[in-house]
Amino acid sequence: MAQNVYISRHPLLLHKLARLRDQATDPNAFRALVREMARLLFYEATQDLKLASLTVRTPLAECTAHEISGTIGLIPILRAGLGMAEALLDMVPNACVWHLGLYRDHDTCQPVIYYNKLPSPANLDLAIVVDPMLATGGSATEAISILKRVGVSQIKFMALIAAPEGVARLQGAHPDVPIYLAALDSHLNARNYIVPGLGDAGDRQFGTA
Repeated sequence: MAQNVYISRHPLLLHKLARLRDQATDPNAFRALVREMARLLFYEATQDLKLASLTVRTPLAECTAHEISGTIGLIPILRAGLGMAEALLDMVPNACVWHLGLYRDHDTCQPVIYYNKLPSPANLDLAIVVDPMLATGGSATEAISILKRVGVSQIKFMALIAAPEGVARLQGAHPDVPIYLAALDSHLNARNYIVPGLGDAGDRQFGTA
Protein backbone atom coordinates (compact mmCIF):
# COMPACT_ATOMS: atom_id res chain seq x y z
CA MET A 1 0.00 0.00 0.00
CA ALA A 2 1.17 3.49 -0.81
CA GLN A 3 2.69 5.65 1.89
CA ASN A 4 0.24 7.82 3.81
CA VAL A 5 -2.72 5.45 3.26
CA TYR A 6 -4.19 3.94 6.43
CA ILE A 7 -6.74 1.13 6.30
CA SER A 8 -8.39 0.33 9.61
CA ARG A 9 -8.66 -3.26 10.77
CA HIS A 10 -10.67 -2.40 13.88
CA PRO A 11 -13.19 -5.18 14.57
CA LEU A 12 -16.05 -2.74 15.21
CA LEU A 13 -15.49 -1.02 11.87
CA LEU A 14 -15.33 -4.32 10.02
CA HIS A 15 -18.52 -5.51 11.71
CA LYS A 16 -20.40 -2.36 10.74
CA LEU A 17 -18.92 -2.42 7.24
CA ALA A 18 -20.66 -5.73 6.55
CA ARG A 19 -24.03 -4.20 7.41
CA LEU A 20 -23.24 -1.05 5.41
CA ARG A 21 -22.55 -3.10 2.28
CA ASP A 22 -25.68 -5.25 2.60
CA GLN A 23 -28.28 -4.23 0.01
CA ALA A 24 -31.02 -5.12 2.51
CA THR A 25 -29.94 -2.32 4.88
CA ASP A 26 -32.60 0.41 4.76
CA PRO A 27 -31.77 4.16 4.57
CA ASN A 28 -32.33 4.81 8.28
CA ALA A 29 -29.97 2.02 9.33
CA PHE A 30 -27.54 3.00 6.57
CA ARG A 31 -27.34 6.59 7.85
CA ALA A 32 -26.74 5.36 11.39
CA LEU A 33 -23.93 3.09 10.19
CA VAL A 34 -22.29 5.92 8.26
CA ARG A 35 -22.33 8.06 11.40
CA GLU A 36 -20.99 5.29 13.64
CA MET A 37 -18.23 4.32 11.23
CA ALA A 38 -17.22 7.93 10.66
CA ARG A 39 -16.71 8.42 14.40
CA LEU A 40 -14.63 5.27 14.73
CA LEU A 41 -12.45 6.20 11.77
CA PHE A 42 -12.12 9.75 13.13
CA TYR A 43 -10.49 8.39 16.30
CA GLU A 44 -7.78 6.80 14.17
CA ALA A 45 -7.30 9.83 11.94
CA THR A 46 -6.88 12.31 14.81
CA GLN A 47 -4.38 10.63 17.11
CA ASP A 48 -1.88 13.39 16.35
CA LEU A 49 -4.12 16.36 17.14
CA LYS A 50 -2.26 19.12 18.95
CA LEU A 51 -3.09 19.66 22.60
CA ALA A 52 -2.76 22.59 24.97
CA SER A 53 -2.43 22.28 28.73
CA LEU A 54 -4.86 23.87 31.15
CA THR A 55 -5.70 23.66 34.82
CA VAL A 56 -9.11 22.45 35.98
CA ARG A 57 -10.53 22.04 39.45
CA THR A 58 -12.08 18.71 40.33
CA PRO A 59 -14.27 18.31 43.42
CA LEU A 60 -11.06 17.39 45.29
CA ALA A 61 -8.20 19.47 43.85
CA GLU A 62 -6.74 21.29 40.91
CA CYS A 63 -5.10 19.20 38.20
CA THR A 64 -3.41 19.63 34.86
CA ALA A 65 -5.57 18.63 31.89
CA HIS A 66 -5.53 19.00 28.12
CA GLU A 67 -7.72 20.39 25.39
CA ILE A 68 -7.54 20.36 21.60
CA SER A 69 -5.51 23.26 20.29
CA GLY A 70 -6.08 24.95 16.97
CA THR A 71 -8.97 25.28 14.55
CA ILE A 72 -10.36 22.19 12.83
CA GLY A 73 -12.40 22.36 9.66
CA LEU A 74 -14.71 19.60 8.45
CA ILE A 75 -15.28 19.65 4.70
CA PRO A 76 -18.01 17.26 3.52
CA ILE A 77 -18.22 16.70 -0.21
CA LEU A 78 -21.93 17.10 -0.93
CA ARG A 79 -24.13 15.33 -0.66
CA ALA A 80 -22.88 11.97 0.57
CA GLY A 81 -20.32 13.51 2.92
CA LEU A 82 -23.00 15.21 5.03
CA GLY A 83 -23.69 12.16 7.18
CA MET A 84 -20.03 11.80 8.08
CA ALA A 85 -19.54 15.50 8.87
CA GLU A 86 -22.55 15.63 11.18
CA ALA A 87 -21.18 12.68 13.15
CA LEU A 88 -17.75 14.27 13.49
CA LEU A 89 -19.24 17.60 14.58
CA ASP A 90 -20.71 15.81 17.59
CA MET A 91 -17.14 14.93 18.60
CA VAL A 92 -15.54 18.32 17.87
CA PRO A 93 -18.45 20.76 18.26
CA ASN A 94 -16.23 23.81 17.89
CA ALA A 95 -15.05 22.75 14.44
CA CYS A 96 -15.95 24.78 11.36
CA VAL A 97 -18.02 23.06 8.67
CA TRP A 98 -17.42 24.22 5.11
CA HIS A 99 -19.49 22.72 2.35
CA LEU A 100 -18.21 21.79 -1.09
CA GLY A 101 -20.65 20.58 -3.72
CA LEU A 102 -19.11 18.45 -6.45
CA TYR A 103 -20.61 15.82 -8.69
CA ARG A 104 -19.09 13.47 -11.24
CA ASP A 105 -20.11 14.16 -14.82
CA HIS A 106 -21.29 10.76 -16.07
CA ASP A 107 -20.02 11.43 -19.59
CA THR A 108 -16.55 12.75 -18.78
CA CYS A 109 -16.16 11.28 -15.26
CA GLN A 110 -14.67 14.65 -14.24
CA PRO A 111 -15.70 16.57 -11.10
CA VAL A 112 -18.02 19.55 -11.55
CA ILE A 113 -18.21 22.18 -8.78
CA TYR A 114 -21.69 23.54 -8.15
CA TYR A 115 -21.36 24.90 -4.58
CA ASN A 116 -18.42 26.38 -2.70
CA LYS A 117 -18.66 27.98 0.76
CA LEU A 118 -14.95 28.10 1.56
CA PRO A 119 -13.65 31.47 2.77
CA SER A 120 -10.46 32.90 1.34
CA PRO A 121 -8.04 33.03 2.98
CA ALA A 122 -8.86 30.08 5.22
CA ASN A 123 -7.58 30.17 8.80
CA LEU A 124 -7.49 26.48 9.66
CA ASP A 125 -4.89 24.41 11.46
CA LEU A 126 -6.35 21.18 10.07
CA ALA A 127 -8.93 20.42 7.40
CA ILE A 128 -10.54 16.98 7.18
CA VAL A 129 -12.29 16.24 3.89
CA VAL A 130 -14.95 13.54 4.19
CA ASP A 131 -16.79 11.48 1.59
CA PRO A 132 -18.05 7.92 2.14
CA MET A 133 -16.66 6.73 -1.21
CA LEU A 134 -13.34 7.36 -2.95
CA ALA A 135 -14.04 6.00 -6.43
CA THR A 136 -12.25 7.72 -9.31
CA GLY A 137 -10.76 10.23 -6.88
CA GLY A 138 -11.73 13.21 -9.02
CA SER A 139 -13.93 15.00 -6.49
CA ALA A 140 -11.56 14.42 -3.57
CA THR A 141 -8.56 15.59 -5.59
CA GLU A 142 -10.36 18.76 -6.71
CA ALA A 143 -11.66 19.48 -3.19
CA ILE A 144 -8.16 19.30 -1.74
CA SER A 145 -6.79 21.48 -4.56
CA ILE A 146 -9.41 24.10 -3.68
CA LEU A 147 -8.44 23.98 0.00
CA LYS A 148 -4.79 24.47 -0.84
CA ARG A 149 -5.64 27.43 -3.05
CA VAL A 150 -7.34 29.20 -0.14
CA GLY A 151 -4.34 28.64 2.11
CA VAL A 152 -4.99 25.38 4.01
CA SER A 153 -1.71 23.55 4.51
CA GLN A 154 -2.60 20.56 6.72
CA ILE A 155 -5.29 18.34 5.19
CA LYS A 156 -6.50 14.79 5.78
CA PHE A 157 -9.00 12.75 3.79
CA MET A 158 -11.45 10.23 5.23
CA ALA A 159 -13.59 7.73 3.32
CA LEU A 160 -15.34 4.54 4.31
CA ILE A 161 -14.61 2.61 1.10
CA ALA A 162 -12.10 3.30 -1.67
CA ALA A 163 -11.03 1.87 -5.01
CA PRO A 164 -7.32 1.52 -5.84
CA GLU A 165 -7.82 3.84 -8.81
CA GLY A 166 -9.11 6.64 -6.58
CA VAL A 167 -6.33 6.18 -4.05
CA ALA A 168 -3.71 6.31 -6.80
CA ARG A 169 -5.19 9.48 -8.29
CA LEU A 170 -5.45 11.27 -4.97
CA GLN A 171 -1.95 10.20 -3.92
CA GLY A 172 -0.52 11.24 -7.27
CA ALA A 173 -2.00 14.74 -7.01
CA HIS A 174 -1.56 15.25 -3.26
CA PRO A 175 1.07 12.89 -1.82
CA ASP A 176 1.24 15.00 1.35
CA VAL A 177 -2.40 14.28 2.30
CA PRO A 178 -2.98 11.20 4.50
CA ILE A 179 -5.90 8.97 3.48
CA TYR A 180 -7.89 7.10 6.15
CA LEU A 181 -10.16 4.23 5.05
CA ALA A 182 -12.31 1.50 6.49
CA ALA A 183 -11.83 -0.64 3.37
CA LEU A 184 -9.92 -0.72 0.10
CA ASP A 185 -11.93 -2.65 -2.48
CA SER A 186 -11.02 -4.48 -5.67
CA HIS A 187 -11.60 -2.10 -8.60
CA LEU A 188 -13.95 0.24 -10.46
CA ASN A 189 -16.41 -1.24 -12.94
CA ALA A 190 -17.22 0.17 -16.37
CA ARG A 191 -19.57 2.74 -14.78
CA ASN A 192 -16.89 3.79 -12.26
CA TYR A 193 -18.67 2.21 -9.31
CA ILE A 194 -16.53 0.60 -6.61
CA VAL A 195 -16.65 -3.23 -6.64
CA PRO A 196 -17.84 -4.83 -4.40
CA GLY A 197 -18.59 -1.44 -2.81
CA LEU A 198 -22.10 -0.67 -1.60
CA GLY A 199 -23.77 1.10 -4.51
CA ASP A 200 -24.38 4.86 -4.43
CA ALA A 201 -23.72 6.16 -0.90
CA GLY A 202 -25.81 9.31 -1.39
CA ASP A 203 -28.83 7.44 -2.71
CA ARG A 204 -28.63 4.85 0.05
CA GLN A 205 -28.36 7.49 2.79
CA PHE A 206 -31.23 9.61 1.56
CA GLY A 207 -33.53 6.98 0.07
CA THR A 208 -33.29 8.24 -3.51
CA ALA A 209 -32.08 5.07 -5.23
